[in-house]
Amino acid sequence: MTAQQTAPPPEAPAAERSGRRGAALVHRLVVVRELGILAALVLLVVVTVIANPRFLSGQNVRDLLISASILTVLAAGQTVVIITRNVDLSVGSTLGLSAYATGTLLATAPGTPVVIAVLVGIAVGALCGVLNGVIVAVAKVPSLVVTLGTLYAIRGLTSLWASESDRLQINASDLPSGFKAIAGARLLGIPVLFLVALVVVVLVGFHLRNYRSGRELYGIGSDPEAARLSGIPVGRRVFAAFVVSGALAGLAGVLYAARFQTLDATAGTGQELFVVAAAVVGGVAIFGGSGSVYGAALGALLLTTIGAALPQLGLNPFWREAAVGALILAAIVLDRSLSLRLARRLRGRNLRGS
Repeated sequence: MTAQQTAPPPEAPAAERSGRRGAALVHRLVVVRELGILAALVLLVVVTVIANPRFLSGQNVRDLLISASILTVLAAGQTVVIITRNVDLSVGSTLGLSAYATGTLLATAPGTPVVIAVLVGIAVGALCGVLNGVIVAVAKVPSLVVTLGTLYAIRGLTSLWASESDRLQINASDLPSGFKAIAGARLLGIPVLFLVALVVVVLVGFHLRNYRSGRELYGIGSDPEAARLSGIPVGRRVFAAFVVSGALAGLAGVLYAARFQTLDATAGTGQELFVVAAAVVGGVAIFGGSGSVYGAALGALLLTTIGAALPQLGLNPFWREAAVGALILAAIVLDRSLSLRLARRLRGRNLRGS
């Protein structure tokens, strides 16, 4: 009897091998970017501690984590949108509307369970995301234009609501003690607000990496037309990304209300710059298709630390805006240079393999 010989498996097509190599290189570059952000964060902390050893006291660290929590939740939602080659500039206004809605509910109905109030805040944010998603995904209007418009529309709606209800400001005394206790609550010494932000980051990161609908967002951001031709429901995925961003902005509004406890129609004003900056500085490519929510979370923590460190270093806090702008420009330049380097490396490997 002659032994049967098994034919060797066919070699993967060149395009498929190139795609795998490209994905591996992109992943490696993203990890390098995130490690760079972490190194910058550590360096900033070390310099600040040298200037003021009390910077890392227990209370200061807790305050820093609480401050970073809201920005981290917003950055997680923004990451989902930017990956698809879009942007959501309305997150600050959505946060303000959700915070005001949550505060109004608790002030007018103090017996409302905290869980219900949280769900209401998230639902208000999700509705704002639905509005953005329908116009962007269905009407095919550029997201920059749409969300710039809804930024002012939602802010105007909040101001109108506040003026019509004769409740221009909601004070801490108007809110139930159970809700206010969230701001100072801790679990194993870690602020609950920060743990909520951490759970959001882990869940979003897990979905983007392990679920097909999450991985398809990267394909849309890399090449929307190719994604459409390959069968990816581009419109549906982009719509879902805006709904997620809106819902997380709504959750951030609830956290904002719990933390500051004094609310008016201006809550969240100006957060758009810092949210986009946190995502971009954290390695999420503004041109879409690459980045991770973990990097965006590090970016949020870095920006928050910069704001807290400047006074400790004897610098004017207004330099924070200048630092954020410089970081955005640096991140865009770095993204562009890394993209060109990646393209050259892939071309070189393809030529050697052909």
